[in-house]
Amino acid sequence: MGIKEWSMLIILSVLWGGSFFFVEIAVSELPTLTIVLTRVALAAVALWLFILITGIYVPSSLAVWGSFLIMGLLNNVLPFSLIVWGQTHIASGLASILNATTPLFTVLVASRLLQDEKITRSKLVGVVIGLCGTVIMIGPSVLDGIGVNVVAQLAVLGAALSYAFAGVYGRRFRAQNINPVVTAAGQVTASALVLLPVVWIIDDPASIVTPTIQAGMALAALALFSTAIAYVLYFKILASAGATNLLLVTFLIPVSAILLGTLLLGERLQLPHIVGMGIITVGLVAIDGRFWIRGAEST
Repeated sequence: MGIKEWSMLIILSVLWGGSFFFVEIAVSELPTLTIVLTRVALAAVALWLFILITGIYVPSSLAVWGSFLIMGLLNNVLPFSLIVWGQTHIASGLASILNATTPLFTVLVASRLLQDEKITRSKLVGVVIGLCGTVIMIGPSVLDGIGVNVVAQLAVLGAALSYAFAGVYGRRFRAQNINPVVTAAGQVTASALVLLPVVWIIDDPASIVTPTIQAGMALAALALFSTAIAYVLYFKILASAGATNLLLVTFLIPVSAILLGTLLLGERLQLPHIVGMGIITVGLVAIDGRFWIRGAEST
């Protein structure tokens, strides 16, 4: 990846890291699946308005829209549902660490399914180092829950695997020359259509109390920044840098969340956070590979 791709990856991590703040506000007033549906539905509206105003070409092929549906299932509906269910049984810290296995799964899946993303020793070592940094930063004590509620843990791991397949599957949109904005809009639209009947049955929207302005603004920010804009960046990075590099964002999200908490909420940055961030940086450098190539060439 070049400077452009790394910059987009960092911005994406900030947008997704910030989603924790918006969700924390909204979840006190609304059911989880309702938040997810509102998030993808509002993002779809925003993206389609942008497409309409700018006149971006939208393909009408049923095959393309079928791909949007599969992408929505792999990247939104399935992992969101698994994580939500899993977090009702295990701690969020443990869920975050299990979710951080996404790059490891992606390296393995991409190496099997993509000709240009074969597994290398530096990638594998970098992913393991990054995962260790995530554990240290979030707190090794959360691993005490390993072995308890195994099915819930497997559900979160299933979500990470689903994200990995989504990253690999999404590479097809570059070959089809589809604008990343259209891909993002198609994915969240398909996700909203799938989630609508589920939310209608499970959450019973008629019984939900109208949220406060604060919760409404949090939902709007979650939809616009952490979903609509974030997914445009997601597909731009996927097209130019590949699935493995894209899903390194999983390591950067907790870093962004902790830094945002320090800057905006006055939370204290502790030594494990700093050490964990340093280890994650080493892992990212290893995955990038250029440092080690230059070192080998100099010797």
